[in-house]
Parts: sequence; structure tokens; C-alpha cells
Amino acid sequence: MVTLGTVLLPVTLTVLACAGLLALASAVATARGRRAGSTLMALAACVELAVVAQLVVGLAGLAAGHDDVSAALFVAYLVGLAVIVPLAVVWARGEPSRWGPGVLAIAGLVVLVLMARLHQLWTGAGA
Repeated sequence: MVTLGTVLLPVTLTVLACAGLLALASAVATARGRRAGSTLMALAACVELAVVAQLVVGLAGLAAGHDDVSAALFVAYLVGLAVIVPLAVVWARGEPSRWGPGVLAIAGLVVLVLMARLHQLWTGAGA
């Protein structure tokens, strides 16, 4: 039988991998003095798709009655995750200097930290 916990971990790992790759590629682009190009935007889109999948799985878990989690805090982390990357993309596209990718690098790092905390909340490690 497939439980929500077995679905949540692969989605979490996917978000972490995509966000880490975005942070790394954006940091390299910043160091090279490059603008935020289509490659970084594609990576940001991948991160956002993974985050939306996490949002759906997380909300399904709460609806299924996972009552070990503070629902308000968990939903706040999910919603926060969902808005970070789109805001960073808008900011990066509007920044004509090399610091546009820097914004995306920081967004990738923020997603990493929020995902780690979200996983702690889900598993009860840091509740």
C-alpha cells in the first residue's frame, strides 16, 4: 500500500534537487557577470513545478487527516514556497545587471531551507 509519506519524500527530494541546481547555476552566472537567461528561467520553472506538486501532495496529506502537523504553519510554509520563485523570477528579469541571477541563487537557497523545515514539520522532527 502506498502511503502519503512514501509519496511526499520523493517530491521533497525532487524540489531539493531542482532548487539546489537553480542556486548553483545562478551563483555561477552571477560570478561570471551574466544576466538571467533562458536556462535559468527554465530551471526556475522546474523548481516551481516541483513546488506546486509539493503543495498538492502536502494539502492532500492534511486533508487525509495527518493531524501530527500544525496545519496553519504547514500551509504557511507551502504557500511561502509557492510564491518565492515567481517573485524571484520577476525580480531577476527586471534586473539588467549580473545581480539578476543572484536573486535566483538566493531564491534557490531559500527554497532549500524552507523545504528542509517543511520536511521536519511533516515528520515531527522539529514540531
